[in-house]
Amino acid sequence: MATRKGAQPPAPHGADSHDVIRVHGARENNLKDVSIEIPKRRLTVFTGVSGSGKSSLVFNTIAAESQRLINETYSTFVQGFMPTLARPEVDVLEGLTTVITVDQQRMGADPRSTVGTATDANAMLRILFSRLGKPHIGPPSAYSFNTASVRASGGITVERGAAKTKTVKATFQRTGGMCTRCEGRGSVTDIDLTQLYDDSKSLSEGAFTIPGWKSDSQWTVQLYAQSGFVDPDKPIRRYTKKELQAFLYGEPTKIKVNGINLTYEGLIPKIQKSFLSKDKESMQPHIRAFVERAVTFTTCPECDGTRLSEGARSSKIKRISIADACAMEIRDLAEWVRGLKEPSVAPLLEALQRTLDSFVEIGLGYLSLDRPAGTLSGGEAQRVKMIRHLGSSLTDVTYVFDEPTIGLHPHDIQRMNDLLLRLRDKGNTVLVVEHKPEAIAIADHVVDLGPGAGTGGGTVCFEGTVEGLRAGDTITGRHLDDRASLKESVRTATGALEIRGATANNLRNVNVDIPLGALVVITGVAGSGKSSLVHGSIPAGESVVSVDQTPIRGSRRSNPATYTGLLDPIRKAFAKENGVKPALFSANSEGACPTCNGAGVIYTDLAMMAGVATPCEDCEGKRFQAEVLEYRLGGRDISEVLAMSVEEAEEFFGEGEAKTPAAHKILERLSDVGLGYLTLGQPLTTLSGGERQRLKLATHMADKGGVYVLDEPTTGLHLADVEQLLGLLDRLVDSGKSVIVIEHHQAVMAHADWIIDLGPGAGHDGGKVVFEGTPAKLVADRSTLTGEHLAAYVGG
Repeated sequence: MATRKGAQPPAPHGADSHDVIRVHGARENNLKDVSIEIPKRRLTVFTGVSGSGKSSLVFNTIAAESQRLINETYSTFVQGFMPTLARPEVDVLEGLTTVITVDQQRMGADPRSTVGTATDANAMLRILFSRLGKPHIGPPSAYSFNTASVRASGGITVERGAAKTKTVKATFQRTGGMCTRCEGRGSVTDIDLTQLYDDSKSLSEGAFTIPGWKSDSQWTVQLYAQSGFVDPDKPIRRYTKKELQAFLYGEPTKIKVNGINLTYEGLIPKIQKSFLSKDKESMQPHIRAFVERAVTFTTCPECDGTRLSEGARSSKIKRISIADACAMEIRDLAEWVRGLKEPSVAPLLEALQRTLDSFVEIGLGYLSLDRPAGTLSGGEAQRVKMIRHLGSSLTDVTYVFDEPTIGLHPHDIQRMNDLLLRLRDKGNTVLVVEHKPEAIAIADHVVDLGPGAGTGGGTVCFEGTVEGLRAGDTITGRHLDDRASLKESVRTATGALEIRGATANNLRNVNVDIPLGALVVITGVAGSGKSSLVHGSIPAGESVVSVDQTPIRGSRRSNPATYTGLLDPIRKAFAKENGVKPALFSANSEGACPTCNGAGVIYTDLAMMAGVATPCEDCEGKRFQAEVLEYRLGGRDISEVLAMSVEEAEEFFGEGEAKTPAAHKILERLSDVGLGYLTLGQPLTTLSGGERQRLKLATHMADKGGVYVLDEPTTGLHLADVEQLLGLLDRLVDSGKSVIVIEHHQAVMAHADWIIDLGPGAGHDGGKVVFEGTPAKLVADRSTLTGEHLAAYVGG
């Protein structure tokens, strides 16, 4: 608006002065009294090596406090039903707005959860079919594979007036769409009984073939032998029907074994609880192999994997059932919905169309709504969560993203950048934790944390523009323009892994030879069929070690020492040195402090207020009984050993009186994957996504497989760490292993001996091998999208 000549410009309004988020004295996790001002309504990127404190500042401080303050606006009654959030370790947080977190947490791996149920798409489709489907079979619940059909009848008492009651017969019925055979899961589980026991033997002769179940001493075996339900001296194949039923499927029953009260239950539910409910990745290799042998998942023969009842499958709109609609690629489904012209449901069609178009716009048009949510990669899950925010009318909120470019081909990163900028331009504050130079380049403001990881990080090394970062003397600034060059010479293959007629998911009868004895990179746009080719077509066996992106499950009692098996040799070394039992040196067993049960902290529930965790006064947070801490190895007690970093422990157990070769080997592997800064007792819940994947890689490096399959190992890696990863991959290949990597990072592609590029597009536009050869040939040909981006990267 023009001002009159000579008139004074309007005084700045007080409300316009709140244009920064001010953080003062943040000490969450490894942050060292961080104070910073973040501009609002701008795109701020947080960089730094893995473990430098980015997530601690953005997620555990800013986002966590915003959520806590929002929760406090509800009544104490409502707060009682909400998770209690502790206030982050920070002195001052000012200028916060409502935070919407779009993280990489995998969507629930519940078999009933699909892409359609995780968004609103399935709910809208069910309403659509209940209105337009022919024949009409019932309300929306009749098309839901999570709703079972129920019928009940009986007498109900109706009160009429003063003391007048009347009993009437009533029938209740609900029509659901769940397949009765698989109960809406789409697959049925079969346990191979021959892998559990030898039916020619009796229990007393050692019939069980389950790892760790010995007939003479193992208490679980004694439980079955002395239960009274079966004859322990009779071969299992001679059991009566009643004995076999009790042995395999018996309900939980209290019994006494050797004077001890125990609970007996059938072998099948026992195995399901003992083995199948646990994370396969955290199992020891021989137990993991047993589970893979004993359990098979087959497509439900009644619903053919659609999860739906026959009635739900019979109701159609324009010859398409809801099962057909959910099985379509979302971009095809969007076109089908666009062709439906029905005024009576016009608002519903419009909302459904908008949701499906958002999938296509965000680069997920190749997914189908029946895709299990647990099979999405971290990057795909994050983008699915973005969908509900794209069309939101909310402005002036803070969006927090955790590496949104993960799982994206360089070709797709530009599209993601456009979406982030669009959110910012609507007047929102966008905070992004990121490592990719292409994503850092679009930032209005950059905050670089470091300089190192763990205790070596937690400080702000730089804040300013991208140009300032590039000129600054920080690790990120120095590596921002790093470009890996193509190899002058590549390794010669020692053999080939033949894949013939691969048709998993969208693969189109693919035939390819994957060279052995070399570093092979499988690449292609997201959804082109890379994972289908590698995980679905390479025969699984003892010679193949697969390190995928499934998350590590772990409580605050789990730490790198327990997860990698490092604690076992350490406990044995302590026990041998002091002539006591190894169990004393476990904070989850006999050595635990009785006051805090080995947790190290006491949790106090303050009802509607956030719970408080205080260090245990008896053990001072050390988690062990006082007498256990008197036992020493090399002058250190067990709590001091768990407080060591991997680097310190590697030196400690490598020589001198504490020399323990078994522990030293595991510590070497942890150092090799760049986790030398982690402390042995650090809870797994505090590790970043990249740290967890490298922890998993270190664990698998002990496996004896000849072929290593890695799924995007650069996830969560800083530019400076990628070089170290390449060195590790080279060492694996030079030691005689074959390494197959699914990867988008151009530095890994350039370093490969052989590249297999899938495409040309995603979903039904992909599934073909569009290039196989050396990186140099791919750059020279520039015949694929990957070739063009790799050529631009190496300056070819």
